[in-house]
Amino acid sequence: MTTTQTDPRPLLLAAAAQVTPLIDGVRPADLDRPTPCDGWAVRDLLAHLAAVASRVPYLLRGGHPFDVPSMVEGVADDGWAAAWAERQPDLAASLAEDGVLDRTVHHPAGELPAAGAMLAYTSELAAHGWDLAAALGRTTDLDDEVAAACLEPTRRFLPAEIRHLDEVPFGPVVEVDDDASSYQRLLGWYGRDPHWTAPAAH
Repeated sequence: MTTTQTDPRPLLLAAAAQVTPLIDGVRPADLDRPTPCDGWAVRDLLAHLAAVASRVPYLLRGGHPFDVPSMVEGVADDGWAAAWAERQPDLAASLAEDGVLDRTVHHPAGELPAAGAMLAYTSELAAHGWDLAAALGRTTDLDDEVAAACLEPTRRFLPAEIRHLDEVPFGPVVEVDDDASSYQRLLGWYGRDPHWTAPAAH
């Protein structure tokens, strides 16, 4: 993944920052709500988001991604905001380390320049931020500029023609309207339905 943007760190921090108020607003009663991620409830999504916040610093410091579980376990129902918040200082510190942009890191997709890996995780946080916002009915809280910056790099990193491969956990591209927002375009590229809404509670 390459980009004309030479320093993706502010974008990654912005993608993480917009997730924070959403997680802060989650209540225990929300944890079993469905999300656009097939088979995941809000609880699962929060567990993955926290894991991503741990995985990024680990990769940037030379670790292998699969050393860090994809889901954080053992968090109390009322502890997700704290679990997310406690990971943010280390995430920011890892991005601020000297020479971090010159590193090559181990990403699940293979060896990548650190800047490319940062963009990949920025896009993941942007998409999962929408997943959480959609589950909570708060998609208007998201920043379309974050999605706009992720869109072209994500199209290059995740081409449509590889979706049939078993190791690619994304469905076919969902077509969107010509006047779709950047967020809708990003979601469609990930195989999401940008118009997904949570089913009504019974």
